[in-house]
Amino acid sequence: MGRITVLALRVVIVMLLAGSLLIQTVMVPLLGADMTETGGELGHLRIPVSLIVLLGFLTVEVVLVCVWRLVTMARLGTVFSFEAFRHVDIVMTAVVAAAVLVFSLGFVLAPGEAVAPGIVLMIGGAGVAVLGVALIVLVLRTLLSQAVARDVEAARMQAELDEVI
Repeated sequence: MGRITVLALRVVIVMLLAGSLLIQTVMVPLLGADMTETGGELGHLRIPVSLIVLLGFLTVEVVLVCVWRLVTMARLGTVFSFEAFRHVDIVMTAVVAAAVLVFSLGFVLAPGEAVAPGIVLMIGGAGVAVLGVALIVLVLRTLLSQAVARDVEAARMQAELDEVI
């Protein structure tokens, strides 16, 4: 990976982390206060919705940190190693956790008349989309596995060739 590409990606990751922390510290408490002030319909959902949103942003932050580590490994040329699997597995787990949180949000908002059924259905669709991202990460993990296996095989063949020469 080029130096400018890595730098640009790191700038984006830092901006996303800063925005995520801003939302967690400022916007989520305001959301909870807003839900309490709107009246009885949504007031009882303040704590579960705030908790789901906070945990959702935590999953995003975990993914961003793991992507940072993977970019560092790619820059150093060590991404095709068994250490990379740990970061990819953490990303996949975080994405699945995010999907569970999206479905939980739909479950919390579903009962009653406070939220329209179409909104709950859209939240369910978003949960399916997040699970789709987890499947994409699984496919990429499989590709990484194949690349690492080929790298190990190439190293073995190079060692045999070096012995012959």
